[in-house]
Amino acid sequence: MSTDLKTWLSERKIEEVECIVPDMSGVARGKVLPTQKFLRGVENKSLAIPEAIFCLTVTGGYPEETDAFLDPAEKDVVMVPDAETIRVVPWYEEPTAQIICDCYHFSGEEVSISPRNVLKRVLKQFENLGMRPIIAPELEFYLVAKNTDPDNPLEPPVGRSGRPERASNAFGIDAINEFDPLIEDLYDYCEAMNIDADTMSHESGPAQLEMNFNHGTPLELADQSFLFKRTLRETALKHGVYGTFMAKPMGNLPGSAMHIHQSLIDIDTGKNLFSDEDGENSKLFLNYIGGLQRYLPAAMPLLAPNMNSYRRLQPWSDAPINMHWALDNRTVGLRQPNGPPSARRIENRIPGADANPYLAIAASLACGLLGIQEEIDPTTPIEGSGYDRAHSLPRHIHEALAKFSRSRPLKDLLGDEFSAAVLAVKEAEWDAYQTVISAWEREHLLLNV
Repeated sequence: MSTDLKTWLSERKIEEVECIVPDMSGVARGKVLPTQKFLRGVENKSLAIPEAIFCLTVTGGYPEETDAFLDPAEKDVVMVPDAETIRVVPWYEEPTAQIICDCYHFSGEEVSISPRNVLKRVLKQFENLGMRPIIAPELEFYLVAKNTDPDNPLEPPVGRSGRPERASNAFGIDAINEFDPLIEDLYDYCEAMNIDADTMSHESGPAQLEMNFNHGTPLELADQSFLFKRTLRETALKHGVYGTFMAKPMGNLPGSAMHIHQSLIDIDTGKNLFSDEDGENSKLFLNYIGGLQRYLPAAMPLLAPNMNSYRRLQPWSDAPINMHWALDNRTVGLRQPNGPPSARRIENRIPGADANPYLAIAASLACGLLGIQEEIDPTTPIEGSGYDRAHSLPRHIHEALAKFSRSRPLKDLLGDEFSAAVLAVKEAEWDAYQTVISAWEREHLLLNV
């Protein structure tokens, strides 16, 4: 494999290689090496990195208690590049490549708390049943004016007209063209990196956009989503603005989601298993939905991983508040889009754009798999608005962690060590958040109570 990499790097005159892995928050971690040193590291299996990076909090710290999932010696693990993921990094002047790595212990055992390995384990469970998941993510994001003081609220950026957007402009063509130079560069970068970006549209918020990806295998789409986030941020910086995937960057505006369309096909025949011989919803499809309904609330730390995530999940805000399902209904957590039997799928509308793509996809697939294994029947699909039904999703991260902690089937499927790491990392982030006093508290409590 290193010979293939050597040829690829030589043909493109690559001078440096970024070896990257996604951590728990989906942040790219790793090392940058000169090309020849990278190739020697691949040959010698000596691309080492501390295992502890996989339990970094989003603030850059570590949980206090890590014995359940980390060696107390804080040992290194080996980064093993996945040659299928190598890509040119188009925004550097110096010819540079990036490659996503899997991580293994020096004994050869996989690192159980690596998000990419978690997704691969879930996919193996489907493979053992003769099934292959197919997914298509939709990633929403905001462009915002540069903000160097986190105490100040975010503001929409100035577009070509010289004026910032202030009103909702969903699917506005002229609105999206306000940022045409940035979008052109974004598509060019995606093409250079083999990111299969398809349709872009303007969402409800000012300078809020959505990128749809063509459907494909979960690992490939998770890789693309992971790289797209980085690409969008770099493209935005080139044009003097920020690109953000915060779930709720501005208080009175819609949040940003990562909707995940998903179906299952027969590995041997390629048939969509969500449709029966008569073209109707199959029992497997209904059981899959039943699993999503039962287990997604427990998987919320992977779908809504941050304190800010739960600000998005509010009524009448283009985000779900419960686990109902329906046909072509965007007010519910689980939407069945219209389409022919061969394209039957379910759209999970719960994950936020701030979620780690590997973990959001793994969690969604794992919940559906549990529904198949346990033959869980779904509720009756609803008519009308999901906002007229009770708010049944967790309202904050601490409630979500409690549900996750109690879900033995989900933790078994995702892995005990990984599940313990999730709980430890998110508890540490919660503790850090609790030390911050907000402007709202100072405004309304300082002199009134």
